[in-house]
Amino acid sequence: MAKQKMLKTPLFDRIFKPELITLPNGHTVERPRSRTPWILLLFTIVVIISIRATGFNLSTIITRIKELTVILSKIFHPNFKYFSKVISPLIETIQMSIVGTIIGSLIGLPLAILASSNINKNKPTLLVCRFILSVLRSIPTLIYAYIFALIFSLGSLAGTVAIAVFTIGIVAKMLYESIETIDMGPYEAMQSFGASTLQSFWAACMPQILPTYLADCLYCFEINVRASSILGYVGAGGLGILIRER
Repeated sequence: MAKQKMLKTPLFDRIFKPELITLPNGHTVERPRSRTPWILLLFTIVVIISIRATGFNLSTIITRIKELTVILSKIFHPNFKYFSKVISPLIETIQMSIVGTIIGSLIGLPLAILASSNINKNKPTLLVCRFILSVLRSIPTLIYAYIFALIFSLGSLAGTVAIAVFTIGIVAKMLYESIETIDMGPYEAMQSFGASTLQSFWAACMPQILPTYLADCLYCFEINVRASSILGYVGAGGLGILIRER
C-alpha cells in the first residue's frame, strides 16, 4: 500500500499524458511532457502582472539615468567641510550596532535551542517559539525603532533595542537550522550518563555550532550597521538624524 502511494502518478502527468515512444525492439516507453514551457509561461504572466501593478516603466529609467551620474559624482566628490558633523552620529551608529548585536545574539542562543526539533521535544513549545521568531524577523528594524522611540523616547536607546530585537529573530533562525544538522551522538551519550539538557548541549553541541554562531553574529552586525544608519530618521539616534535634518 505504501509503495502504491509512493508510485502515484504526479498531477501534471495525469493532465498532460506522457508521450509514447516505440523502441526498435518493439517495446514502448513513456516520456513525460516537459514542464519547462509551462513554467516559463507562468513566470512571464507573473512578471507582466507585477510590472502593471508596480507601474514599472523602462523608458523612465532610461531617460532619468543621467540623474544617477549626478548622484555618483557627489558621492565620489564629498564635502569634507561637513565631515566634522558626521563623526559623532557615526560613532553613535557603530555603538548602537555593537551593543544591539551582542544583546540580540546572546538572547537568540537559548531561543535557538528551544526552536530546535532535535533538542526540544515539546511540540507546542517548539511551534510557539518558531512562530515568535518568524514574527520578529518579518518586522523591519525601522518599524521597531519607531515603536521603541515612542516607548523609550527619542535617542540611541530605542535604536539599540530595535537592533537587538531584530537580531534575535535572525540569529535564532539561522542557528536552530544549524543545530538540527549537527551530530547528536555526543549529546545522547551525555544524556545517558545523567547530564542535564543544558549540560549536554553546552559540552556536546556548542563546540559544533560555535563557528556558525559567530559567523551568524558577524553577519547580523553587518546588517545592523547598515540598518542603524537610517534609524535616526524616526528619532532613534545615529546617522539617520542627519538625514532627517536634511
